[in-house]
Amino acid sequence: MKKHETIARILESGVVAVIRAESKEEGLKVIEAVRKGGIKALEITMTVPGAVDIIKELVEAYKGEDLVIGAGTVLDSETARACILAGAEYIVSPSFDEGTVKLCNRYSIPVMPGVMTPREAVEALEMGVDVLKVFPGNAFGPSIISAFRGPLPQGNYMPTGGVDLSNVKDWINAGAVAVGVGSVLTKGAESGDFERVAQTAAQFVEEVAKARAAKKQ
Repeated sequence: MKKHETIARILESGVVAVIRAESKEEGLKVIEAVRKGGIKALEITMTVPGAVDIIKELVEAYKGEDLVIGAGTVLDSETARACILAGAEYIVSPSFDEGTVKLCNRYSIPVMPGVMTPREAVEALEMGVDVLKVFPGNAFGPSIISAFRGPLPQGNYMPTGGVDLSNVKDWINAGAVAVGVGSVLTKGAESGDFERVAQTAAQFVEEVAKARAAKKQ
């Protein structure tokens, strides 16, 4: 099933690049830098001007390549459907919205709603959510993953917010199946230093791989 293949590719990537930018032009430059750095899962947030058009352009431009292109900061089912029609392969939300999850399930598209309480996590699991976005992760730190996995070991948790190069290994060790990274990753874009964005992306890929390898030992 394509849905499960998409999820597998995201988890294999280990890092989801959360793309925010002030303009469409800047967004495309950030995306190319992140891709150059080796991150294969891209989350184009709806806060980027022309985000839906960017998703459509990316899907067409990188068709056949090993990229997984999704939409983030999706607040409702209407926006989710627009993104899916543009070619988004997965949907990410900052919070749990039943209508958005139902819409994505209807079209067999992976959806990752934000959760921060056991009740939200259970509700999402009951609706068939495969990956739970723990957001904002910096509210509790890596220990929140361990806390969730105690009573709800069947969940797959992906933290976003508060993940950086110094602690990404702690998130993986705590049980995160992948991590979402935004401003820390794209900070170089603020000064037009897109090479720095590419280098940071490469460092995140390396750190996640190292943490996973160490965990298997």
